[in-house]
Amino acid sequence: MAGYRARVRGCLLGGAVGDALGSPVEFLSWGAIRERYGAAGVTGLVADGEGVVGRVGDGTQLTVFTAEGWLHGYQRNSSYGLGGAEGAIMRDACLRWLDTQEHPEPPPAEGLRHRTGRLREERWLYARRAPGEACLSGLRVEHTPDPYGRPDGAAGPVNPGSKGCGAVMRSAPFGFTDRGAERAFEFAAQCARITHGHPTAYYAAGAFAAMINYLVHGESPEGAVRRAMELLARYPGYEETGAALRRAVDLSADGEASVERLQTLGAGRVAEEALAIGVYALLGRTRPQAFHVGSRGAVCDSRPPRTAVEAAFLLSVNHSGDSGSTGSICGNLLGAHHGDVRLPHHWIARVEGRAAIAALADDCAAEVCPGESRAWGC
Repeated sequence: MAGYRARVRGCLLGGAVGDALGSPVEFLSWGAIRERYGAAGVTGLVADGEGVVGRVGDGTQLTVFTAEGWLHGYQRNSSYGLGGAEGAIMRDACLRWLDTQEHPEPPPAEGLRHRTGRLREERWLYARRAPGEACLSGLRVEHTPDPYGRPDGAAGPVNPGSKGCGAVMRSAPFGFTDRGAERAFEFAAQCARITHGHPTAYYAAGAFAAMINYLVHGESPEGAVRRAMELLARYPGYEETGAALRRAVDLSADGEASVERLQTLGAGRVAEEALAIGVYALLGRTRPQAFHVGSRGAVCDSRPPRTAVEAAFLLSVNHSGDSGSTGSICGNLLGAHHGDVRLPHHWIARVEGRAAIAALADDCAAEVCPGESRAWGC
Protein backbone atom coordinates (compact mmCIF):
# COMPACT_ATOMS: atom_id res chain seq x y z
CA MET A 1 0.00 0.00 0.00
CA ALA A 2 1.36 3.42 -0.94
CA GLY A 3 1.76 5.89 1.90
CA TYR A 4 0.26 9.36 2.05
CA ARG A 5 3.41 11.10 0.82
CA ALA A 6 3.73 8.72 -2.14
CA ARG A 7 0.08 9.31 -3.04
CA VAL A 8 0.39 13.11 -2.92
CA ARG A 9 3.54 12.95 -5.02
CA GLY A 10 1.85 10.49 -7.36
CA CYS A 11 -1.17 12.78 -7.69
CA LEU A 12 0.81 15.80 -8.86
CA LEU A 13 3.28 13.85 -11.01
CA GLY A 14 0.51 11.70 -12.47
CA GLY A 15 -1.42 14.78 -13.47
CA ALA A 16 1.66 16.18 -15.20
CA VAL A 17 2.22 12.88 -17.06
CA GLY A 18 -1.38 12.79 -18.28
CA ASP A 19 -1.17 16.42 -19.32
CA ALA A 20 2.08 15.85 -21.23
CA LEU A 21 0.59 12.79 -22.97
CA GLY A 22 -2.57 14.59 -24.01
CA SER A 23 -1.63 18.20 -24.69
CA PRO A 24 0.04 17.62 -28.08
CA VAL A 25 -3.12 15.97 -29.44
CA GLU A 26 -5.87 17.92 -27.67
CA PHE A 27 -6.93 19.76 -30.81
CA LEU A 28 -7.02 16.63 -32.98
CA SER A 29 -9.95 14.33 -33.66
CA TRP A 30 -9.61 10.63 -32.86
CA GLY A 31 -9.41 9.97 -36.56
CA ALA A 32 -6.60 12.49 -36.99
CA ILE A 33 -4.73 11.04 -34.00
CA ARG A 34 -4.85 7.58 -35.59
CA GLU A 35 -3.83 8.94 -38.94
CA ARG A 36 -0.77 10.55 -37.40
CA TYR A 37 0.29 7.94 -34.84
CA GLY A 38 -1.22 4.64 -35.94
CA ALA A 39 -4.30 2.55 -35.24
CA ALA A 40 -3.94 2.73 -31.43
CA GLY A 41 -3.33 6.47 -31.37
CA VAL A 42 -0.59 7.74 -29.08
CA THR A 43 1.14 4.97 -27.15
CA GLY A 44 3.53 7.20 -25.22
CA LEU A 45 4.78 10.75 -24.95
CA VAL A 46 4.72 12.53 -28.30
CA ALA A 47 6.35 15.72 -29.52
CA ASP A 48 4.39 18.94 -29.53
CA GLY A 49 4.21 21.37 -32.45
CA GLU A 50 7.76 22.56 -31.73
CA GLY A 51 9.18 19.05 -31.58
CA VAL A 52 9.53 18.98 -27.77
CA VAL A 53 8.50 15.86 -25.84
CA GLY A 54 7.16 16.04 -22.29
CA ARG A 55 5.86 19.59 -22.14
CA VAL A 56 2.92 20.10 -19.81
CA GLY A 57 -0.14 22.20 -20.53
CA ASP A 58 -2.20 24.74 -18.64
CA GLY A 59 -3.72 22.00 -16.46
CA THR A 60 -0.41 21.30 -14.74
CA GLN A 61 0.45 24.99 -14.54
CA LEU A 62 -2.83 25.76 -12.78
CA THR A 63 -2.60 22.70 -10.55
CA VAL A 64 0.84 23.48 -9.15
CA PHE A 65 -0.14 27.06 -8.35
CA THR A 66 -3.28 25.71 -6.69
CA ALA A 67 -1.09 23.35 -4.66
CA GLU A 68 1.17 26.21 -3.58
CA GLY A 69 -1.83 28.31 -2.58
CA TRP A 70 -3.42 25.42 -0.71
CA LEU A 71 -0.16 24.81 1.15
CA HIS A 72 0.22 28.46 2.18
CA GLY A 73 -3.37 28.57 3.38
CA TYR A 74 -3.08 25.29 5.27
CA GLN A 75 0.13 26.50 6.97
CA ARG A 76 -1.49 29.78 8.00
CA ASN A 77 -4.56 28.06 9.35
CA SER A 78 -2.50 25.50 11.27
CA SER A 79 -0.10 28.07 12.73
CA TYR A 80 -2.41 30.95 13.51
CA GLY A 81 -5.94 29.59 13.29
CA LEU A 82 -6.74 32.14 10.58
CA GLY A 83 -8.70 29.93 8.22
CA GLY A 84 -10.69 32.85 6.87
CA ALA A 85 -7.68 34.02 4.89
CA GLU A 86 -7.45 30.80 2.85
CA GLY A 87 -9.76 32.05 0.11
CA ALA A 88 -7.71 35.21 -0.46
CA ILE A 89 -4.49 33.18 -0.39
CA MET A 90 -5.89 30.88 -3.05
CA ARG A 91 -6.89 33.74 -5.32
CA ASP A 92 -3.39 35.21 -4.91
CA ALA A 93 -1.98 31.88 -6.10
CA CYS A 94 -4.21 32.02 -9.17
CA LEU A 95 -2.97 35.55 -9.86
CA ARG A 96 0.61 34.26 -9.79
CA TRP A 97 -0.40 31.83 -12.54
CA LEU A 98 -1.94 34.75 -14.45
CA ASP A 99 1.43 36.53 -14.24
CA THR A 100 3.02 33.58 -16.06
CA GLN A 101 0.53 34.04 -18.88
CA GLU A 102 1.08 37.78 -19.19
CA HIS A 103 4.84 38.11 -18.67
CA PRO A 104 7.84 36.34 -20.23
CA GLU A 105 9.66 36.12 -16.89
CA PRO A 106 8.95 36.85 -13.20
CA PRO A 107 7.67 40.44 -12.97
CA PRO A 108 8.81 42.77 -10.15
CA ALA A 109 6.90 42.31 -6.91
CA GLU A 110 6.34 46.08 -6.51
CA GLY A 111 4.65 45.56 -3.17
CA LEU A 112 1.93 43.36 -4.67
CA ARG A 113 0.70 40.81 -2.15
CA HIS A 114 0.26 37.95 -4.57
CA ARG A 115 3.82 38.01 -5.95
CA THR A 116 5.32 35.73 -3.34
CA GLY A 117 6.41 32.09 -3.13
CA ARG A 118 8.97 30.10 -5.08
CA LEU A 119 6.81 28.91 -7.96
CA ARG A 120 6.84 32.37 -9.49
CA GLU A 121 10.61 31.97 -9.95
CA GLU A 122 10.25 28.78 -12.00
CA ARG A 123 10.99 29.91 -15.55
CA TRP A 124 9.44 26.82 -17.17
CA LEU A 125 6.02 28.00 -15.98
CA TYR A 126 6.24 31.19 -18.04
CA ALA A 127 4.65 29.72 -21.13
CA ARG A 128 1.20 30.11 -22.61
CA ARG A 129 -0.24 26.66 -23.25
CA ALA A 130 -3.73 27.35 -24.63
CA PRO A 131 -5.30 28.53 -21.34
CA GLY A 132 -9.09 28.73 -21.11
CA GLU A 133 -10.62 32.14 -21.59
CA ALA A 134 -12.73 31.82 -18.43
CA CYS A 135 -9.59 31.30 -16.35
CA LEU A 136 -7.98 34.39 -17.84
CA SER A 137 -11.00 36.68 -17.74
CA GLY A 138 -12.23 35.44 -14.38
CA LEU A 139 -9.03 36.40 -12.61
CA ARG A 140 -9.42 39.98 -13.77
CA VAL A 141 -12.62 40.20 -11.71
CA GLU A 142 -12.25 40.76 -7.99
CA HIS A 143 -13.77 37.84 -6.12
CA THR A 144 -12.49 36.35 -2.87
CA PRO A 145 -14.06 32.97 -2.11
CA ASP A 146 -15.43 32.16 1.29
CA PRO A 147 -13.29 29.20 2.42
CA TYR A 148 -16.07 27.95 4.68
CA GLY A 149 -19.03 28.71 2.46
CA ARG A 150 -21.41 25.89 1.57
CA PRO A 151 -22.13 25.58 -2.18
CA ASP A 152 -25.78 26.41 -2.74
CA GLY A 153 -26.38 25.61 -6.42
CA ALA A 154 -26.64 29.28 -7.39
CA ALA A 155 -24.55 30.79 -10.16
CA GLY A 156 -21.39 32.45 -8.92
CA PRO A 157 -20.56 36.13 -9.44
CA VAL A 158 -17.72 35.52 -11.94
CA ASN A 159 -18.49 34.05 -15.39
CA PRO A 160 -21.85 32.74 -14.11
CA GLY A 161 -22.58 30.77 -17.27
CA SER A 162 -19.14 29.18 -17.65
CA LYS A 163 -18.60 25.53 -16.85
CA GLY A 164 -15.33 24.93 -18.70
CA CYS A 165 -12.96 22.18 -17.61
CA GLY A 166 -10.49 24.73 -16.20
CA ALA A 167 -12.53 24.76 -13.00
CA VAL A 168 -12.02 21.06 -12.32
CA MET A 169 -8.60 20.25 -13.76
CA ARG A 170 -6.78 22.44 -11.21
CA SER A 171 -8.63 21.20 -8.13
CA ALA A 172 -6.81 18.01 -7.08
CA PRO A 173 -4.69 19.69 -4.34
CA PHE A 174 -7.76 20.53 -2.27
CA GLY A 175 -8.02 16.80 -1.66
CA PHE A 176 -4.70 16.69 0.22
CA THR A 177 -6.32 17.96 3.40
CA ASP A 178 -6.64 15.86 6.56
CA ARG A 179 -9.84 17.71 7.48
CA GLY A 180 -12.15 15.39 5.59
CA ALA A 181 -13.66 14.97 2.15
CA GLU A 182 -16.48 17.41 2.85
CA ARG A 183 -13.94 20.14 3.58
CA ALA A 184 -12.06 19.27 0.39
CA PHE A 185 -15.29 19.34 -1.62
CA GLU A 186 -16.57 22.66 -0.32
CA PHE A 187 -13.28 24.56 -0.47
CA ALA A 188 -12.62 23.32 -4.01
CA ALA A 189 -16.12 24.32 -5.08
CA GLN A 190 -15.80 27.79 -3.60
CA CYS A 191 -12.40 28.34 -5.21
CA ALA A 192 -13.65 27.13 -8.59
CA ARG A 193 -16.00 30.12 -8.45
CA ILE A 194 -12.96 32.44 -8.70
CA THR A 195 -13.19 31.88 -12.46
CA HIS A 196 -16.22 29.66 -13.21
CA GLY A 197 -19.63 30.49 -11.81
CA HIS A 198 -21.77 27.71 -13.27
CA PRO A 199 -22.87 25.25 -10.55
CA THR A 200 -21.88 22.26 -12.67
CA ALA A 201 -18.33 23.61 -12.91
CA TYR A 202 -17.87 24.13 -9.20
CA TYR A 203 -19.62 20.90 -8.24
CA ALA A 204 -17.36 18.95 -10.61
CA ALA A 205 -14.36 20.61 -8.94
CA GLY A 206 -15.71 19.69 -5.51
CA ALA A 207 -16.42 16.08 -6.45
CA PHE A 208 -12.95 15.72 -7.96
CA ALA A 209 -11.28 17.06 -4.81
CA ALA A 210 -13.35 14.67 -2.68
CA MET A 211 -12.24 11.72 -4.84
CA ILE A 212 -8.61 12.74 -4.40
CA ASN A 213 -9.10 13.03 -0.65
CA TYR A 214 -10.56 9.55 -0.39
CA LEU A 215 -7.79 8.11 -2.58
CA VAL A 216 -4.82 9.68 -0.77
CA HIS A 217 -6.23 8.32 2.48
CA GLY A 218 -6.37 4.78 1.12
CA GLU A 219 -9.85 4.29 -0.35
CA SER A 220 -10.22 2.15 -3.48
CA PRO A 221 -10.98 3.89 -6.80
CA GLU A 222 -14.51 2.45 -6.84
CA GLY A 223 -15.09 3.47 -3.24
CA ALA A 224 -13.66 6.94 -3.74
CA VAL A 225 -15.91 7.66 -6.72
CA ARG A 226 -18.99 6.23 -5.02
CA ARG A 227 -18.44 8.18 -1.80
CA ALA A 228 -17.75 11.40 -3.71
CA MET A 229 -21.01 10.95 -5.63
CA GLU A 230 -22.89 10.42 -2.37
CA LEU A 231 -21.33 13.61 -0.99
CA LEU A 232 -22.19 15.52 -4.17
CA ALA A 233 -25.84 14.51 -3.92
CA ARG A 234 -26.21 16.46 -0.65
CA TYR A 235 -26.02 19.79 -2.48
CA PRO A 236 -28.80 21.56 -4.42
CA GLY A 237 -28.33 21.72 -8.17
CA TYR A 238 -25.88 18.81 -8.36
CA GLU A 239 -27.88 16.84 -10.94
CA GLU A 240 -25.90 17.59 -14.11
CA THR A 241 -22.58 16.72 -12.50
CA GLY A 242 -24.08 13.67 -10.81
CA ALA A 243 -25.61 12.39 -14.05
CA ALA A 244 -22.28 12.66 -15.89
CA LEU A 245 -20.52 10.70 -13.17
CA ARG A 246 -23.25 8.07 -13.09
CA ARG A 247 -22.86 7.54 -16.85
CA ALA A 248 -19.11 7.10 -16.42
CA VAL A 249 -19.50 4.59 -13.59
CA ASP A 250 -22.16 2.57 -15.41
CA LEU A 251 -20.12 2.55 -18.62
CA SER A 252 -16.99 1.38 -16.80
CA ALA A 253 -18.87 -1.66 -15.51
CA ASP A 254 -20.21 -2.62 -18.93
CA GLY A 255 -17.47 -4.47 -20.76
CA GLU A 256 -13.91 -3.67 -21.69
CA ALA A 257 -13.00 -0.01 -21.91
CA SER A 258 -12.60 1.53 -25.34
CA VAL A 259 -12.17 4.90 -27.01
CA GLU A 260 -15.57 4.51 -28.67
CA ARG A 261 -17.28 4.04 -25.31
CA LEU A 262 -15.32 6.89 -23.75
CA GLN A 263 -16.41 9.31 -26.46
CA THR A 264 -20.06 8.82 -25.56
CA LEU A 265 -19.25 10.79 -22.40
CA GLY A 266 -18.43 13.92 -24.40
CA ALA A 267 -15.29 15.78 -25.43
CA GLY A 268 -14.09 16.88 -22.01
CA ARG A 269 -14.15 20.59 -22.77
CA VAL A 270 -16.71 21.26 -20.04
CA ALA A 271 -16.24 20.35 -16.41
CA GLU A 272 -18.61 17.45 -15.95
CA GLU A 273 -17.47 15.75 -19.18
CA ALA A 274 -13.78 16.11 -18.32
CA LEU A 275 -14.34 14.62 -14.87
CA ALA A 276 -16.48 11.81 -16.27
CA ILE A 277 -13.83 10.86 -18.83
CA GLY A 278 -11.11 10.88 -16.16
CA VAL A 279 -13.25 8.66 -13.93
CA TYR A 280 -14.06 6.28 -16.78
CA ALA A 281 -10.36 5.86 -17.60
CA LEU A 282 -9.63 5.27 -13.91
CA LEU A 283 -12.34 2.63 -13.44
CA GLY A 284 -12.53 1.10 -16.90
CA ARG A 285 -11.30 -2.41 -17.57
CA THR A 286 -8.16 -1.81 -19.61
CA ARG A 287 -5.69 -4.42 -20.84
CA PRO A 288 -2.20 -3.47 -22.04
CA GLN A 289 -2.49 -5.90 -24.96
CA ALA A 290 -5.61 -4.06 -26.14
CA PHE A 291 -3.33 -1.27 -27.41
CA HIS A 292 -1.30 -1.98 -30.54
CA VAL A 293 1.81 -0.02 -31.35
CA GLY A 294 1.89 1.93 -34.55
CA SER A 295 3.42 5.15 -35.82
CA ARG A 296 3.39 6.78 -39.22
CA GLY A 297 6.51 8.86 -39.07
CA ALA A 298 5.46 10.93 -36.03
CA VAL A 299 7.95 11.62 -33.25
CA CYS A 300 6.75 9.53 -30.33
CA ASP A 301 7.69 7.07 -27.62
CA SER A 302 6.15 4.02 -29.28
CA ARG A 303 6.80 1.60 -26.42
CA PRO A 304 3.61 -0.45 -25.90
CA PRO A 305 1.83 -0.05 -22.55
CA ARG A 306 3.15 -2.66 -20.14
CA THR A 307 0.72 -2.17 -17.27
CA ALA A 308 -2.96 -1.38 -16.70
CA VAL A 309 -1.86 1.99 -15.30
CA GLU A 310 -0.22 2.92 -18.60
CA ALA A 311 -3.27 1.67 -20.49
CA ALA A 312 -5.53 3.88 -18.36
CA PHE A 313 -3.36 6.93 -19.07
CA LEU A 314 -3.51 6.23 -22.81
CA LEU A 315 -7.26 5.69 -22.77
CA SER A 316 -7.74 9.09 -21.13
CA VAL A 317 -5.99 10.99 -23.95
CA ASN A 318 -6.89 9.06 -27.12
CA HIS A 319 -10.17 10.72 -28.12
CA SER A 320 -11.64 13.67 -29.99
CA GLY A 321 -11.58 16.23 -27.22
CA ASP A 322 -9.54 18.07 -24.62
CA SER A 323 -6.97 15.32 -24.17
CA GLY A 324 -4.65 17.43 -22.01
CA SER A 325 -7.33 18.14 -19.43
CA THR A 326 -8.76 14.62 -19.35
CA GLY A 327 -5.28 13.13 -19.17
CA SER A 328 -4.39 15.45 -16.32
CA ILE A 329 -7.53 14.57 -14.33
CA CYS A 330 -7.07 10.85 -14.89
CA GLY A 331 -3.39 11.12 -13.96
CA ASN A 332 -4.20 12.91 -10.71
CA LEU A 333 -6.62 10.12 -9.81
CA LEU A 334 -4.27 7.30 -10.81
CA GLY A 335 -1.36 8.81 -8.90
CA ALA A 336 -3.44 9.49 -5.80
CA HIS A 337 -4.40 5.81 -5.75
CA HIS A 338 -1.16 4.10 -6.75
CA GLY A 339 1.43 6.58 -5.48
CA ASP A 340 4.41 7.65 -7.53
CA VAL A 341 6.13 4.25 -7.36
CA ARG A 342 3.65 2.57 -9.70
CA LEU A 343 3.51 5.39 -12.21
CA PRO A 344 5.41 4.86 -15.50
CA HIS A 345 8.84 6.25 -14.65
CA HIS A 346 10.02 6.26 -18.27
CA TRP A 347 7.34 8.93 -18.81
CA ILE A 348 7.93 10.84 -15.57
CA ALA A 349 11.62 11.16 -16.44
CA ARG A 350 10.74 13.25 -19.52
CA VAL A 351 8.08 15.49 -18.02
CA GLU A 352 8.77 19.20 -17.83
CA GLY A 353 9.23 20.58 -14.31
CA ARG A 354 9.14 17.17 -12.63
CA ALA A 355 11.70 18.05 -9.93
CA ALA A 356 9.82 21.17 -8.83
CA ILE A 357 6.49 19.32 -8.93
CA ALA A 358 7.84 16.48 -6.77
CA ALA A 359 9.38 18.92 -4.27
CA LEU A 360 6.12 20.83 -3.94
CA ALA A 361 4.21 17.58 -3.44
CA ASP A 362 6.63 16.53 -0.70
CA ASP A 363 6.08 19.76 1.19
CA CYS A 364 2.30 19.45 0.92
CA ALA A 365 2.58 15.95 2.35
CA ALA A 366 5.01 17.05 5.08
CA GLU A 367 2.62 19.75 6.22
CA VAL A 368 -0.20 17.27 6.74
CA CYS A 369 2.07 14.47 8.01
CA PRO A 370 4.86 16.13 10.05
CA GLY A 371 8.21 14.40 9.94
CA GLU A 372 8.56 14.32 6.16
CA SER A 373 11.52 16.24 4.73
CA ARG A 374 10.78 19.75 3.51
CA ALA A 375 12.09 20.50 0.04
CA TRP A 376 10.02 23.50 -0.98
CA GLY A 377 10.52 25.84 1.95
CA CYS A 378 7.31 27.88 1.66
